[in-house]
Amino acid sequence: MPFQSIVFTQQLLSQTKMAESSKQRGNSLSLLLLMLLMVLTRVDARIRHYKWEIKHEYKSPDCFKKLSITINGRSPGPTILARQGDTIVVEVKNSLPTENTAIHWHGMRQRGTPWSDGTEGVTQCPILPGDTFIYKFVVDKAGTFLYHAHYGMQREAGLVGTIIVTLPEGESEPFTYDHDYNILLTDWYHKSTSDEAIGLSSIPFVFVGEPQSLLINGRGRFNCSLLGPSSSVNKVCSTTNSECSPYVLTVNPSKTYRLRIGSLTSLSSLSFQIEGHKMIVVEADGHYVEPFEVENLYIYSGETYSVLLKANQNPSRNYWITTNVVSRKPSTPLGLAILNYFANHPKRLPITVPPPGPVWNHTSSRLSQSLAIKARHGFIQTPPPKADRVIVLLNTQNIIDGYKKWSLNNVSLTLPITPYLIALKYKLTHAFDDQTSPPENYDSANYDIYSVPRNVNATSGNGIYKLDFNSTVDVILQNANTLTPMNSETHPWHLHGHNFWVLGFGEGKFDSESDGKKLNLVNPILKNTVPLHPYGWTALRFQADNPGVWIFHCHIESHFYMGMAVVFQEGVDMVGNLPSSILGCGATKEFHRP
Repeated sequence: MPFQSIVFTQQLLSQTKMAESSKQRGNSLSLLLLMLLMVLTRVDARIRHYKWEIKHEYKSPDCFKKLSITINGRSPGPTILARQGDTIVVEVKNSLPTENTAIHWHGMRQRGTPWSDGTEGVTQCPILPGDTFIYKFVVDKAGTFLYHAHYGMQREAGLVGTIIVTLPEGESEPFTYDHDYNILLTDWYHKSTSDEAIGLSSIPFVFVGEPQSLLINGRGRFNCSLLGPSSSVNKVCSTTNSECSPYVLTVNPSKTYRLRIGSLTSLSSLSFQIEGHKMIVVEADGHYVEPFEVENLYIYSGETYSVLLKANQNPSRNYWITTNVVSRKPSTPLGLAILNYFANHPKRLPITVPPPGPVWNHTSSRLSQSLAIKARHGFIQTPPPKADRVIVLLNTQNIIDGYKKWSLNNVSLTLPITPYLIALKYKLTHAFDDQTSPPENYDSANYDIYSVPRNVNATSGNGIYKLDFNSTVDVILQNANTLTPMNSETHPWHLHGHNFWVLGFGEGKFDSESDGKKLNLVNPILKNTVPLHPYGWTALRFQADNPGVWIFHCHIESHFYMGMAVVFQEGVDMVGNLPSSILGCGATKEFHRP
């Protein structure tokens, strides 16, 4: 066994001895066995080092010149490539002159390293301007994953990227292809994130509005003429800028391609399609899907999919790749890229009009695709037959002290200055409301999900759900009307530190008796992000088996900023010594931080 694995094992044994009660020892033994298995599978693992500088640069991804946040001069940032079992080390220097930052490794469970989750206010203090922070974690699952800023609304400014993890050497996928491509979808605003954050925090409320463009691998096309003739003269917006030329995906006729598609939009739910071609869905959030064919792929912020594309159309021409906004009435034009059949010129535009994609308000087709995603035969991980605890979360908008907020069961989350993980580990009980547990249900019998909420008792808070370690938890997400009449929005929900089984979706109000009997316990897919459809419900199940503090939140940037999140605590007493680098804010200002 390599030296790093021996040290890792010794650390785990030390953590196990910390448990005092027999129940704690039993839980620690379960964790130890799981982690030892991880160690034994890492014999041939590598340590992969990345050195990043985060800074502001002017970029024109949709032809409009705007101050963006880049990694080593790039947005999207560099793709992290690794093999299952590898250790990733990312040295991040914050060269933003006036902004803190933090980076979340979306889909990485951070077993044994909860302090590297990259969630400011939950697992670490932010990285201050001029400081350098080192993230170090093991990639324990093959698949398609993401990374992005998790501070303020910086993800919207371009601090995003992709993580690709391949199988251990000698193992193979349950499908074949000739080549793979990464495709990252984002939406793009011309306002600064500071302007938008101030608007969301103001009275009267100022919404961020719809994005100006949709980007495919960081490239889009804004209609500069909308800004008037002076924009081109002043070089504010120029369609001749090479930064906004369409992304080109080149294929050879008759070959099969794996497209790893991820979405890190800040607001938009999307449909993705390729003119004249069908796609076969085979992976979702790092788990194999029972294959099914689609003409368009619905994808929500924080999700990743792999689809197989067969280059089986007329090879004498190129084809449009498009993405369009769904679930909101769009004012944002299509995102465009080119499927280039070799040996056509890659800049040769298709001869057709770009296909518009499905209509924005066809909820039933989006729900149908969600229901179609099942675990692949031969790769099914059956969930526990029942839950130890059920938490029902009503998603609403509320007015709290004159401010518009998003809330769960009438509570809007406000992150504390001292991160939860640090406060709990060091027993800083004054750092947040450790005595008040958030509500686990709402008055379902008397609440009308189709009416504007009249929740006069809505409040802000920073209490957390304390979960028994190794317990099985069900979360029922219940959607409802917003403060706008006849309006319910789509919410993509992301859980840090875990995968969860997606047990079901439904329309209307969840009924524990009738709907509970219909939940899929046979072949549910495991995911880390899932949509909650308008006026509907989504049922999840996960095991609280990862010591740490983990946030569960809507992945729409403005919604999370406005409080649409809850926090789970599990097995914090089993977490090892915290690195000093995550300290230095709130109640830990007096602690040593190099």
